[in-house]
Amino acid sequence: MRPPFDPTLYLVTDTQLCRPRPVADVVRAAVAGGVTAVQVRDKAASPRELAELTRAVREAVADRPDVWVVVNDAVDVAVLTGADGLHVGQDDLPPAEARAAIGPDRHVGLSISSGADLDAALALPAGTVDLVGLGPLWGTPTKPDAGPALGTATTRELTVAARDAGLLAVAIGGIDVERAAEAAATGVDGICVVSALCTAADPAAVARRLRTEISSGRSAVDRR
Repeated sequence: MRPPFDPTLYLVTDTQLCRPRPVADVVRAAVAGGVTAVQVRDKAASPRELAELTRAVREAVADRPDVWVVVNDAVDVAVLTGADGLHVGQDDLPPAEARAAIGPDRHVGLSISSGADLDAALALPAGTVDLVGLGPLWGTPTKPDAGPALGTATTRELTVAARDAGLLAVAIGGIDVERAAEAAATGVDGICVVSALCTAADPAAVARRLRTEISSGRSAVDRR
């Protein structure tokens, strides 16, 4: 039986930041270092290019059934490539439509940037969404059009509300090795990183450091 979705260290890809290396090579190395899930994201790619990229990433982790591959926004690409799921934002396909299109057995994530966004997500029928991505936790150059930073206190509150409703919660935005422990200490089920791994000269080594920091942050939560 396949292991369940594990968002502990969730890599969101950025083709530009990975260059000159292929995204799949960065993903392969990062997974070897401890990445547990991958979201394929490239807003500049055509549907064909995104499908090719998703297939390459899936091939890179073909020997790791525990590492799920999710596509950002493009439900047609997710279905066509046999990806493990889809992640949508507030301005993308509505979650209920995304779930209907992708079916009941694959993963659906939803970006959340406020308490109102989370309230709307929690009002959806059970099973519509599996995970909420809370962000930006801190300001990030990777997504300059993101809303105001949530900060750790708000992220902690939203995480509790999401978990009480049976949803996984991850934090994204401005998280690197130096802040991974603080992010994990909010109680989230995982952290999402983009530039911290996509720009790393040694993605495997950085992923290992991130996992160490996540464990440290979780230990701080356990001691409360």
